[in-house]
Amino acid sequence: MSQKRKRSTTKGVVVKPILSQDFGSRAQVDLIDMQSMCKVSYSWILVYQDHLTKYCVLRPLTSKRAAEVAWQLIDIFLLLGAPQILQSDNGSEFTASVITELKVIWPDLLMVHGKPRHPESQGSVERLNCDVKDILTAWLGDNDSTDWPTRLRFVQFQKNSGYHSGIKQSPFKALLGRDAQVGLRSASLPNEILELLVSEDDLMAAYQ
Repeated sequence: MSQKRKRSTTKGVVVKPILSQDFGSRAQVDLIDMQSMCKVSYSWILVYQDHLTKYCVLRPLTSKRAAEVAWQLIDIFLLLGAPQILQSDNGSEFTASVITELKVIWPDLLMVHGKPRHPESQGSVERLNCDVKDILTAWLGDNDSTDWPTRLRFVQFQKNSGYHSGIKQSPFKALLGRDAQVGLRSASLPNEILELLVSEDDLMAAYQ
């Protein structure tokens, strides 16, 4: 009887939603199928998002193999840090395979895989994936182009610098504490002056 009660209590703890309190505690990795817009050898988009700040990173992929996903994630982790929990709507088996590949590349890395379709992040991730594809599709149509891999980082910047209703600010500001800058376009100077600037001396003179 005591063993049954113990299992019931443990089960209750497992299903309780886990809330992210810090940047990097939980992250989501998913794939967007771009095979209908295949460009050169790329046919997938890796979408990585921090759960707390909603900051996302996008990378083009040639396949959805766990090894290739892991290599792209290592690049992200070495820049932003690695999360404690990694989840994916592609399922626990996929996430576990990616984590296995990650440990081959980075033996000191330790993380666990989370539940797919976690209630705290499912809606945000689905909107992000749809937005990424919609922005890309619109840009490709406007520019009569199929070269989506070269546009992907601009889409990433657009998503991270835009207002996110869930966190009441941009992901960029949630992560770094300030809005994204576009060089001198973010300076408090008239456009007619900005267009004439070439050197730092020009900039200092304009402020004076």
